[in-house]
Amino acid sequence: MTKLTLGSHPYMLGFEQLERMLERSAKSGNEGYPPFNIEQTSENSYRITLAVAGFAEDDLSITVEDRQLVIRGRQGDDADNRIYLHRGIAARQFQRSFVLADGVEVGEAIMENGLLHVDLTRAQPEPMVQKIKINKG
Repeated sequence: MTKLTLGSHPYMLGFEQLERMLERSAKSGNEGYPPFNIEQTSENSYRITLAVAGFAEDDLSITVEDRQLVIRGRQGDDADNRIYLHRGIAARQFQRSFVLADGVEVGEAIMENGLLHVDLTRAQPEPMVQKIKINKG
């Protein structure tokens, strides 16, 4: 018995990339830091919100790499200037990745009250009918 995958299904042609994206997202870190929400703000838009208290705008970077939204945070270490009696707030770095479907574009990013909001929009493809000419062999 053979394993049936999206790429090997006889009626689903060209979905190998989708299968690779699913595998990549399953391998991404399941670490819970920083916590985040994903909300649908309209029929064709979404908002990802990450709790990034303690991070400044310069400590964060947002990139799109190979249809993957990557949000990184790295705080500078200011321990040289301070003497801590107790250090309960760690300067922790993070990386969060979100796989984007074709047609999903990253809009603006807004920092507000320790929350980073990243807006996404999905373009609606135009329905298309294409007539294919049959040639004689």
